[in-house]
Parts: sequence; structure tokens; C-alpha cells
Amino acid sequence: MNLYDIIFYLFALVTIVSGFFVVTSKNIVHAAFNLLFTFFGVAGLYVLLGADFIAVVQILVYVGGILILLLFGVMLTNKVVNVDIRAGAGHILPAVIGIGILWGALTAMIAFKTNWIENPAPEMNPTTAGIGNLLITDYVLVFELLGILLLIALIGAASIARRETEELKD
Repeated sequence: MNLYDIIFYLFALVTIVSGFFVVTSKNIVHAAFNLLFTFFGVAGLYVLLGADFIAVVQILVYVGGILILLLFGVMLTNKVVNVDIRAGAGHILPAVIGIGILWGALTAMIAFKTNWIENPAPEMNPTTAGIGNLLITDYVLVFELLGILLLIALIGAASIARRETEELKD
């Protein structure tokens, strides 16, 4: 076992444990904070896979956007104080069966020493420069059209919000 394996298992453990606490937490704020660690664990796994661009997008979009929006929405809402977000006990048996199947599959893969365990990982190159090069050369038209589409959506959202605030003033 080398350092790469130890770091992988560390990120996997953080992701699985924090994901478990997201699902089982009674407090929605605690669940949201555990979701933060889950997102960072997934980003770490992306880095280990050599997908540095997807890891950065994971952090920017999920941690920087969605999770912060969720936290502000939960913390600024006064009515979400004691919300029980736990599902009933009827989901425990399917969850235990699913975990057992996953555990058995992983144990069988390790026990039978499949090829992906014996072969070393291939050389990983950064993907960000390649994606940036493709966006500026081959896909520049699509990139610009998506930028214009996002600008139109932003202008539309601002005009709808402005119209609603003007209606509230009247």
C-alpha cells in the first residue's frame, strides 16, 4: 500500500461517512454542513483520478454555489427550526441490502485480484489546458452562444424580479 492508496481511502472514508451523516442527521443545518465534507471528498477523488477540471468545477459549483445557497436559505428562514427530515424506518432494509451487495462486490474484487488492482495507474496529465484549448478553438461558437444564453437568462431574471418588486410597491 502506497501513499496514493492511503489518500484515496482517506477521501473515500470522508465522503462515505459524511454522506451517511447527511442522510441520517435530524437537523437540516448539520446535514448541510456534512454535505460540505461530502462535496470536498468527491472533489478529492476527482483530483486523484486526474480530472482536475471537474474537481475545480465540483468545488466552485457545488460548494461555492449550491451548498452556500442552501445554507443561507436554511439559516435565513425562521420557520425551519425543528424540522425532522428523517424518513421512516421502512427504508432501512433496502439500505442494508444495498450496502451488503456493494460490500460483497468490493470484497469479491479484492479477493480475486482483478486486473485493475494489479496494473499500475496510467500517467495522468492535467485536463484544464486541453479543455481550455478546445473551448477557444474548436468549440468557440458554442461557448459564445452559451455565454449569450446565460446573459439573456440573467437579464430575464433581473427584469422579472424588478417587475415583482414594483408590483409590491403599488
